[in-house]
Amino acid sequence: MGLFDAFRRRGSKPASDGRKPAPDLNYLRQWVADHHGVEAFIEPKTTVTEVTVVLVAADGEWTRRRAGGDKGARRLSDKLKIPVYDVQKIGYPQRMRDFDARRRIERKRELRRELEDD
Repeated sequence: MGLFDAFRRRGSKPASDGRKPAPDLNYLRQWVADHHGVEAFIEPKTTVTEVTVVLVAADGEWTRRRAGGDKGARRLSDKLKIPVYDVQKIGYPQRMRDFDARRRIERKRELRRELEDD
């Protein structure tokens, strides 16, 4: 028995970064329930991150989480009955970029208001 073996968790297999995937999957399920017109976009594994899924709502709001690899993301989209796309093949939807642009404008306006109030 190694020095740190007593501290290792037993039971379910953790993700490669040491976190369990269940909280991410639960978050994604709740996010889909709270938004309408949601589509899933699978992002490839990189040197920094595992395979992730980006969920994009009809208004462009989005979130990104791990989803247990490509197969896990596809299973999730099947269970939630949402379309799934490969981001390397079709790219991100314009509504996602538009949402980000609106958020940047809102943040700049808020910063200006705070500076004017000081």
